[in-house]
Amino acid sequence: MDSDSTQDPNARSFTRILGIDFFHGSAFDAVKIMSRGGLLVVPAAPALKDLNTNANYRDALINADLAITDSGFMVLIWNVLHFRWIARLSGLEYLRCLLAQPDVRHEGNTLWIMASPVSAKCNLAWLAEQGTQVPADYIYMAPMYGKEIDDPAMLEQLERLRPQHIIVTIGGGTQERLGLYLKRNLSYMPAIHCIGAAIAFLSGDQVHIPVWADKLYLGWLFRSLSEPKRYIPRYWDARKLLPLIARYGCRLPGPESAS
Repeated sequence: MDSDSTQDPNARSFTRILGIDFFHGSAFDAVKIMSRGGLLVVPAAPALKDLNTNANYRDALINADLAITDSGFMVLIWNVLHFRWIARLSGLEYLRCLLAQPDVRHEGNTLWIMASPVSAKCNLAWLAEQGTQVPADYIYMAPMYGKEIDDPAMLEQLERLRPQHIIVTIGGGTQERLGLYLKRNLSYMPAIHCIGAAIAFLSGDQVHIPVWADKLYLGWLFRSLSEPKRYIPRYWDARKLLPLIARYGCRLPGPESAS
């Protein structure tokens, strides 16, 4: 299919870019879709640029149940090159909507996968301020994963608790692979939300991104100004997404050597 897919709730809210059906409807509709369970991914430009060289990452995006248009750079490229306007749905906007849902806030319904003890402390404190208490059993500290992901301890904890929601807050490029690992290895299908650093922008674990800046696609600028040595090279490298979309458009890039 060259452009729009036929998924719910509205086929016009999906556009195929680089072989991935991206949802660009409202955050509320995205949350509604995920209430049925499955894997949600929020691909960012620094990871998307490696779609043709990172087979495991590509596999995770292909097999996700919902991918949202978090990458403002991708959206701008698509709108300029293809003259078929799509909107951006950021991971931050999605998370705000998700955390407003009573079933997500209910104690024991949601398990959080945190990137580090420091991040967990900030994130949990912010959640508590918002009235969401997370029991200790519903927190999992992710280890440093390699090329292949195998985490039986995580699977055991999830099978024992069987939360309705799993929110993954680790880095892009890894969290999607972890989400697919869970989807393929759990005996039931929760809603797996790979929202990465979105909660860190709210909790203070990373620089705060105001709602207006998120809507104007300026989150990258706030992050770059807060930690230039870390983020400027990352976002500069994301420029490689432009020729990738120009070459492949709606088609999935074929696997190429990482060299």
